[in-house]
Amino acid sequence: MNTDKLHVIDHPLVAHKLTILRDKETATKDFRELVSEIGMLLTYEATRDLPLTEKEVETPICTTMAPTLKGKKFAVVPILRAGLGLVDGVLRMVPSARVGHIGLYRNEETLEPVKYFCKMPKDIAERDVLIVDPMLATGGSAAAAIGFMKEYGCTNIKLMVLLAAPEGVERVQQEHPDVEIFCGSLDSHLNENGYIVPGLGDAGDRIFGTK
Repeated sequence: MNTDKLHVIDHPLVAHKLTILRDKETATKDFRELVSEIGMLLTYEATRDLPLTEKEVETPICTTMAPTLKGKKFAVVPILRAGLGLVDGVLRMVPSARVGHIGLYRNEETLEPVKYFCKMPKDIAERDVLIVDPMLATGGSAAAAIGFMKEYGCTNIKLMVLLAAPEGVERVQQEHPDVEIFCGSLDSHLNENGYIVPGLGDAGDRIFGTK
């Protein structure tokens, strides 16, 4: 595991909110709001290297040169459907970001991810891309999504998840060693059903109240 490309966000607010998410008694409304809030906190870290320039502003006291984002283009790409839960938090931090969508399902015979929906901004290849999904379990969907974005010509790609399993991190790093991973927690392992342990269950079902 390449720890240089893996960033586990060690912050009390993230840890506290993740604990509430893990609780099976947490209601759908609260779960959805917490996913968005944690997404906002993780985005703060994932965008730490955005380039800055300066502009002249007039404060109530004087005129000064102050830092401002350099205007580099940015896009957030959720993996459907659970990734949608993180988009609002990202957009609160980067309101000017464009949003692409990628939908994947698993082929029952090959067990490999298949793309069923993809809609991107026309200039996606020119943008820094943040792929979001609540869970990095086996890593199959994330690795496939990164591969699809590279096919679009994207060269600066990051992956942001709430929880990650070591198995998923290793697969993504094996297939895409250039991609940085940001997560709220690196959990223990996957169980025999492919769920993260201790995890939080099925993130999509808990976000949308479908189970």
